[in-house]
Amino acid sequence: MPIAPSTIELYGISCCHLREEAQAILRDAGIVAKDINIADDGGLLEKYGMRIPVLRRMDNGAEPGWPFDTVAVVRFLA
Repeated sequence: MPIAPSTIELYGISCCHLREEAQAILRDAGIVAKDINIADDGGLLEKYGMRIPVLRRMDNGAEPGWPFDTVAVVRFLA
């Protein structure tokens, strides 16, 4: 069963190959995340710019940064 987009967010920048890799990992894990482009938000760019892509759990605020794989993502959301 897919994780609801309201449960997890993916922070990154459009046209970034690492973001595309992270999106593929999420798809492989059956996860639909809300995609957040940080390029248009100075605060988010400052907070996440050196760590992207970053996953964020909305229920507890946990934020693993790159690199991660399918196994790590599934564990993170368990």
